[in-house]
Amino acid sequence: MSNDTVNASAPPRLEWRPLMAKYQSPTWRQGLWQVATSYVPYFFTLFLMYQSLAVSYWLTIALGFVGGSFLLRIFVIFHDCTHGSLLPSKRATNLLGSVTGVLLFTPFYEWRRHHIIHHATSSNLDRRGWWEIKTLTVAEYLQLSRWERLSYRVYRHPLVLLGFGPLVVFLILQRFCSPGARARERQNVRRTNVAIALMVVGGSLLLGLKNYLLVQLLVVWWAATAGMWLFYVQHQFEDAYWARRGVWSYEGAALEGSSFYRLPKLLQWFSANIGFHHIHHLNAQVPNYQLERCHNENPVFHDVPMLDLRSSWRSLFVRLWDEERQMMVSFRKARQAVRPEPRYSEAESI
Repeated sequence: MSNDTVNASAPPRLEWRPLMAKYQSPTWRQGLWQVATSYVPYFFTLFLMYQSLAVSYWLTIALGFVGGSFLLRIFVIFHDCTHGSLLPSKRATNLLGSVTGVLLFTPFYEWRRHHIIHHATSSNLDRRGWWEIKTLTVAEYLQLSRWERLSYRVYRHPLVLLGFGPLVVFLILQRFCSPGARARERQNVRRTNVAIALMVVGGSLLLGLKNYLLVQLLVVWWAATAGMWLFYVQHQFEDAYWARRGVWSYEGAALEGSSFYRLPKLLQWFSANIGFHHIHHLNAQVPNYQLERCHNENPVFHDVPMLDLRSSWRSLFVRLWDEERQMMVSFRKARQAVRPEPRYSEAESI
């Protein structure tokens, strides 16, 4: 689907806002139910994991995927808190987000600022931020030195992006304030770090340092990796949308630059409907528990890039944006695009 198709089929901004208005009001009942069905089973799974250490660590690993999946769901709830869309009360939402940030090793106010900027600049080639997954155009990549190309290729490798990279981001990088952080955000980073330190020390004294780390690192790694994958696949796919400042549009970035990731119901539940990412980017005030309903009841939102588990794996192999072909391409296709045509002698052409 081309950019022109999206701009033609997407309702103008003044039309889609009233269309989505009835879905963007959070409720206490649905918001608190999500909290109860996510946090309670998460802590219960952690308890089972600690108990399983005395039986078999293979059992602990199996339970770790369950615990990590609940933690992923908690991250989406945290994400809704940053948009103020989970609960009707702003104060309760911010309090829940700040407390949840400790479980996620993520400072609430710092992450909120970056994420709001992400929504305002997503798919804009002239406003790519350092907090995004780094994406170069083919022309930019070809201008790099050999070592700079190698660095980018290593960065975009699945073992980095989905292996140890998520742990580095959540456990290390988010312990520091980012450039431009305001006083409130810097204070929140410090307070979150202190609370995390108390959580680690308390857990280690209660359960033993080794037992605590065996469980905590396992669930955090799985949740961080799954979350990184969702963020990746929702913006990095072959028919994505990227544009320069002059032609970039908010609607195009939402309806073509954010995929509809159709998941099996169980995975959709654990990811708290974030697969309806095109709806979320069009209007971040719609709570995650209303995203599916909004999508289903409005056919105008159906003509968007759709991925499923099978097709989404191809996204791992597209790493550059080709401005000429208006698509994400692999390193191989980028080389083929600039490879000179073979020269033939007159004898060879006969």
